Amino acid sequence: MTTWQGWRHFATTPPPQPPVPGEPARSNEERLAYHSAFVTVRTPAIDTLTTSVRTLMILGGHQQTTARPSLIVTGPATAGKTTALLHVGRACHLAHIQRDPPPATGVHAQVPVAYVLVPPAASPKALATEFARYLGVPVTTRMTQAQITDAVCHTYNRAGVRLVLIDEIHRLNPRTTTGAETADLLKDLTERIRATFVYAGIDVTSTALFSGVRGAQLAGRASLVECGAFPARLGKHEPFRELISGVEAALDLRAHRAGTLARHASYLHQRTAGRIGSLTRLIRQAAILSILDGTERITKTSLEAIRLDHLAETNDTTRGR
Repeated sequence: MTTWQGWRHFATTPPPQPPVPGEPARSNEERLAYHSAFVTVRTPAIDTLTTSVRTLMILGGHQQTTARPSLIVTGPATAGKTTALLHVGRACHLAHIQRDPPPATGVHAQVPVAYVLVPPAASPKALATEFARYLGVPVTTRMTQAQITDAVCHTYNRAGVRLVLIDEIHRLNPRTTTGAETADLLKDLTERIRATFVYAGIDVTSTALFSGVRGAQLAGRASLVECGAFPARLGKHEPFRELISGVEAALDLRAHRAGTLARHASYLHQRTAGRIGSLTRLIRQAAILSILDGTERITKTSLEAIRLDHLAETNDTTRGR
């Protein structure tokens, strides 16, 4: 998805759909593919990010003199940050092509959304090259960073990019010379590209990104959207149990009883630390195994047999009992 062609394919391909009562049953192969891709479960963070992005795009739509306000999606690993980022990007893309359908063949269509990953230990030139690669801007080894940046800004504005999504922002460390120069490049891009910038990274507020003069500039322009772990209980509500119910309702298994997983909310919270990424991975794996072994249902026993990501396993207090 870090090229325009790949992003366009992702954004315009219909997302997986849960089973619809009354429709013909899907084959095992179709259901295995469905649980592999799976649906995007709407969360409060996704709703907040969707509203915030729409508002900031309007707010900065005609701003000319300074960098437009931006957003930072932050939280622990496997908390759904990238999922939220991609969901909002797809919604923006689809809204744009519905409002302004692509022109006839031979005329360049506008590019409403750009998605860029920050490379590890990114230098300014490396990051500028990633921006260029997304739109296929020609880059040669003889080009300077300034030349690449100029070409990127010109091409992005000409293509009509209105939303720039930058993932893995925690890879930047402004305390190093290279990191500081790369952070300065990002600031330059936000001022020269007529788009709203949304960043996503792991626990961004606890990194060097918010420290020093550069950090103060970023903090003064960016609003935070938290993608945290779901608490087991919040007042009279049980957010994690509600999340489980949403995931369970989307399963396509022939013998699974609705409500089974919600009854194991306490166990699942301990195993996943309330992280949506770990939860959906655990349930999807269990669903796939149940199709392969013919049981067609998920039980606590089948969940216990699955090894999760190392972060979840490290936090799990139920293992080894």
